Amino acid sequence: MKQRALIVILAWLLGSYPVHAESFGAIDPFGTERDLTSPRFATTADAARCDKEQINKPLTLTGIVDLSLCNNPQTRSLWASARAQAAQIGSSMSTYLPTLSLTGSESQRVTRAGGQAPAGASSRSVGISINYLLYDFGSRAASVENAKQLLFAANATRDATLQATFLNAVQSYFSLLSARASVQSTLTAETSARESLSAAQARHLNGSATPADRLQAQTALSQATLNRITAEGNAINAAGTLSNLMGFYASQPFELANAEESRPDPVAEQGVGELIEQARRQRPDLSAAEAQIRAAEAQLAAARAAGKPSVSISASSNRLIDSGAPSSLQNNIGVSVSVQLFTGMRTTYQTRAAEAQLESRIADRDRIANQIALDVWRAWQTLQTNSQALRSADDLLAAAEQSEKMITGRYKAGLGNILDVLTAQTTLASARQQHIAARYAFQSSRFALTQAIGQLDMTQLETRP
Repeated sequence: MKQRALIVILAWLLGSYPVHAESFGAIDPFGTERDLTSPRFATTADAARCDKEQINKPLTLTGIVDLSLCNNPQTRSLWASARAQAAQIGSSMSTYLPTLSLTGSESQRVTRAGGQAPAGASSRSVGISINYLLYDFGSRAASVENAKQLLFAANATRDATLQATFLNAVQSYFSLLSARASVQSTLTAETSARESLSAAQARHLNGSATPADRLQAQTALSQATLNRITAEGNAINAAGTLSNLMGFYASQPFELANAEESRPDPVAEQGVGELIEQARRQRPDLSAAEAQIRAAEAQLAAARAAGKPSVSISASSNRLIDSGAPSSLQNNIGVSVSVQLFTGMRTTYQTRAAEAQLESRIADRDRIANQIALDVWRAWQTLQTNSQALRSADDLLAAAEQSEKMITGRYKAGLGNILDVLTAQTTLASARQQHIAARYAFQSSRFALTQAIGQLDMTQLETRP
């Protein structure tokens, strides 16, 4: 009994004895999951950063990004895919260990001779065998390397997707801020239009204005009210979009913490050529493409080694217990060499397929490298444009505010006409909207350039002004 228990334990340790996943799912004897973690982003296992109760207090941009990264189904799927690929490394590494098998059988023989009573005999056997592959011309090593490179590619692909989700959360956040600022702008414009209507009515009563002035002011007020209603609807939609991105229903209410104003980003002052080279070193999708090339190279090496000989060592011990005869013990040990003489051209075509796969991966890498250069150039140009647009919007808003204030004051004092007032108010409302759009477009484009370079992670929020 003790011998049998020892055999079972040894078999389980070597992975050949069946176990329940619920009991041993956390076992990782090869340490394949140590390369899974990504300190740049929150994971679904990070309870502190992924707590959905954050929605009940004012949300910062960091909290919004954390919730989006944790609760997005695509990111959860990518984490699971990376864990599955890590398990494939363990599966490949298991070929370096021996295989241990336990066998047992029992049979009953019944013989009948003439008129005699039937006679029975039993036979039992129990045995254990071990087999170990000594050498295979690098096939195992190539398989392990292929699995490792595919894990690197899976990690890089996951980080690229996380960066895209990160940027989506940031852009949705700024879209909501812009939409809410537009509501405040239209409320201000509506208040100004209402004041103009009051002034027109007052001047009409004292005979210094015509009924047309009052009607024009009323029309302007109605238009301002319509603009405010539209802006409120856009803000509600923007809030629903962001709520959904964080993993909640679109109707989930939440509040935003006070947003900080941005300042010029030093990265924008670098030359675009330098940024492109930086992106080629840091973009996770390019890293994934490079890992796919290395995985294809390992797969090609494995395909070439598959047709070469292999050397194995094996040992076995069997005990036969036959009724009416003494038990016997048979021990065997040997070395075997396996040479594939003909495989129906399977090895040839597997090698050819691996070569074509490698060529395809190289082409994909070159395509991604070219796309990265275009992404960085576009993001850099957009940031330069938005930076200039923001400065111009500042000047436009300041001039429009002064003009509206002066013209409205003149009208209330009995000078000028209502058309000048309404034109000034329309110009001011337009200037406010353009300033809001320019301000949040500039902030969003900063993050877009950081993502294009491959630097977008949580540190960008910690160091953001």
